Amino acid sequence: MEYRNQFIAENRIFIRVTAAKTIHRFVSEHDDEWSVSMVAFNEAIEKYTPERGKFSSYAALVIKNRLTDQMRNDCRFRDEISFEPDALEGSDKDGENKDPLAAEIRKKLQEDVRKQEYDPDTQAREEIEAVQKLLGQYGFSFYDLVSCSPKAEKTKRDCALAVIALMKDDELFEKMRRTKSLPAEGIIEASGVKRKILERHRKYIIAAAEILNGEYPLLAGYMDFIRRQIPK
Repeated sequence: MEYRNQFIAENRIFIRVTAAKTIHRFVSEHDDEWSVSMVAFNEAIEKYTPERGKFSSYAALVIKNRLTDQMRNDCRFRDEISFEPDALEGSDKDGENKDPLAAEIRKKLQEDVRKQEYDPDTQAREEIEAVQKLLGQYGFSFYDLVSCSPKAEKTKRDCALAVIALMKDDELFEKMRRTKSLPAEGIIEASGVKRKILERHRKYIIAAAEILNGEYPLLAGYMDFIRRQIPK
């Protein structure tokens, strides 16, 4: 059980990203979808066998299926909102439609159900806008990451270690937020990463730490390699 709890904790980002991709919107740990996804991930652990293939693929499938079932149930519930059947139909005993207001209500309910199908680009756009605003406080833009992201594998690992040092030390992280700069000395001491790496990739390290520490599951999914550098 101790190992299971640790394994689940290590995969919280994976669970949230999978849930967000399934329902095409942000999922916080206060949402019902988060609870459903956690239960589904635990179910995947219990039922997994090597014959099912890669565990992450199997777990993602279980989470997707459980969330899809929930959305279908929600849609059925919304179809059954408390109105008298005759009122929703807007008809009299002979089936003649004599109530345009009831017909409009019925149409609105049907539209609400259809809105369960979310725009897959909406959540990513919302996350980018939120992160853009956050990084603006540090004096750079989200789009600056294109030019300052590490390319070489060794540099990526060094940047990951710097990000992990920030995330594991609350004082370092708060100092970064307070001063709006990278606490180089503390990171060097904690991770052993060279100063020139921190200076060259300052924007990337700050952005990665803020994204992984915040509620941005879709963007965090692109930084999964950082989590893989965390010592077991």
